[in-house]
Amino acid sequence: MTTRTWTPRTWREKPVKYMPEDYPDRRALTRTEEELARLPPLVLPAETRRLSTALAQVADGRAFLLQGGDCAESFKEFTTDNVRDTFRLILQMAVVLTFAGGRPVVKVGRIAGQFAKPRTSPTETVDGVTLPAYRGDIINGMDFDATERTPDPRRLLRAYHQSSATLNLLRAYSQSGYTDLTNLHRWTLDFIAGTPQGDQYRKLADSIFESLCFLSALHPTPDHASPPMPVDLFTSHEALLLNYEEAMTRQEPSTGHWYDASAHMLWIGERTRQPEGGHLEFMRGVRNPIGIKCGPTLEPDELLRLVDLLNPEGIPGRLTLIGRFGSDKVAECLPGLMAATRRDGRSVIWSIDPMHGNTHKASNGYKTRAFDRILSEVKSFLDVAASEGVHAGGLHLEMTGQNVTECLGGHFPVTEDDLSSRYHTHCDPRLNADQALQLSFMVSEKLRATKTPRAQAA
Repeated sequence: MTTRTWTPRTWREKPVKYMPEDYPDRRALTRTEEELARLPPLVLPAETRRLSTALAQVADGRAFLLQGGDCAESFKEFTTDNVRDTFRLILQMAVVLTFAGGRPVVKVGRIAGQFAKPRTSPTETVDGVTLPAYRGDIINGMDFDATERTPDPRRLLRAYHQSSATLNLLRAYSQSGYTDLTNLHRWTLDFIAGTPQGDQYRKLADSIFESLCFLSALHPTPDHASPPMPVDLFTSHEALLLNYEEAMTRQEPSTGHWYDASAHMLWIGERTRQPEGGHLEFMRGVRNPIGIKCGPTLEPDELLRLVDLLNPEGIPGRLTLIGRFGSDKVAECLPGLMAATRRDGRSVIWSIDPMHGNTHKASNGYKTRAFDRILSEVKSFLDVAASEGVHAGGLHLEMTGQNVTECLGGHFPVTEDDLSSRYHTHCDPRLNADQALQLSFMVSEKLRATKTPRAQAA
């Protein structure tokens, strides 16, 4: 990849959008950035390379990417139970998708670093009072208070330490019996038992269990218990706050390559993917896998220019294109973009974010998303990929393992009247555990019906 004249600081020479400029004490901000640069990395280059290798399989059509987690992590909602439940949900969904698609699932969480959010307006006005907008806990507080809304550099350090604690939990869970596939199957059966489509889902679940029993018979243990199987759950977040990302970037002595040690994978948002902007400049120089959010305003020529900047050599697994169009626009906008990358020939992964394009305000003022529209966009993505001869590579979801009421619909339907009961998100509405698992079963059925010849042969 092109790294000529690049350093972790060259983004500062470019225009940047959606970063706060109103820190009252710039010296304190600089001191905090310097302290971050001295702290240990959150992830290691070897881990990041392992993700790159797994994503290369996705790019080749031999695996599927599941990327999911919080819209925006918060300091207040950080608990062991929340981390555990999100971890469990990702594993449950991965088991269902693996069996249906006949391919391994690469598991990447929106976790351990997803703190900053771009805001349409830099300010918010309530009852005639105007304050800075809430930009995520890494920058300022959610309460509508002048002190809380003032950007505070100390929050950068708090986000770092919470990310470190989250990673410690994830690594412990991934090495323990918590990942035993039989446990995951039992949890999934708990979900199935209460759904209207219980019989339909039970057939797939029974097939999964039969496969697990077969694998257990091939590798019996004296006490009839399977040893814990370590799993890889990689981390990711939007690289919005570039001063934080710069401070977390380290050069690997053995190779001379630069890695952003804040996460295994990073992505550029729909609002910050300007080819001449600072976010593209920073991302082109790090060796991490990178995602780009691709919305309805993106034209094929501009997309290929972004590919030129971020993955000129077409390295498999380097670049994931994450569509986020809305259920009413995906069939119109996606085919031309997929056709352009197919003709270009360089290796990319196509994934779908069915959340951001399907946001609306309920009649009671809550920001929400309708499950039916989310599912519709996913199905359209799979259909377009099949018609364009492109591997439908993954899902990118805002979701939580908690029983929240933020998105409408689902088997246990959330109504507009329900939204106020457990609406806990700090930014955008998330699928709850039941809705996310329901989506994975529905997608699995679609994957089985549209399985590519390559996957069938594998």
